[in-house]
This record gives sequence, structure tokens and C-alpha cells, in this order.
Amino acid sequence: MSGRVTATEAAIETIRRLEAEHGPVAFFQSGGCCDGSSPMCLRQDEMPPGPNDVLLGEIEGVPFYIDAEQDDRWHHPTIVVDVAQGASDTLSLEGPGGVHFVARDG
Repeated sequence: MSGRVTATEAAIETIRRLEAEHGPVAFFQSGGCCDGSSPMCLRQDEMPPGPNDVLLGEIEGVPFYIDAEQDDRWHHPTIVVDVAQGASDTLSLEGPGGVHFVARDG
């Protein structure tokens, strides 16, 4: 892990499962409300970084992006990615597996 993002072992296991199922993946930290503020894990070819996205770091080689404005608003956080039971309401890949990623202040 590198940069301002780390992950629990449970999150790393889930990321490895998703990469085996979908190929290369990437995270985007949304700033939306409710489940929209959860980190979203998408296939890399479905989420090319935009000009306002900041690479916060990598988890086991998986890039983790945040919108620059969101990064400023959250005062340049260090994030720990974990998983919790229950599917999320986002389009994130892990949902059908009965878990969802969560971001905690690191």
C-alpha cells in the first residue's frame, strides 16, 4: 500500500476476489450522500480518471482516486478501506457478494 490509503486484510481479500472475477479494478472515493460516500470499486476500463481526480495512493497495486475538490473539503485525508456485511446501493463491484467497502479515517 502506498500514498494516503491503506486497507484491512478483509478488504485486500475482497479486492483480490474482484480482480480475479473482473480483471484490473480501481477505486473512486465519492463525495455523495448516504452510500454515495462509500468507496466505489469499478473495473479500470469503466472508470478512467478525470482531469480533476487525484491519485490518493494504491492498495496492492489498485489505484484509489478522489475528486480534488472532495480531497480539499475532507482536508487531504488518510483513508483506511475496510469491508462491512451487506450489499451497498452503489454500482461498486463487491455488492453482489454481500459486502460493501467502507472508508474510515486513517
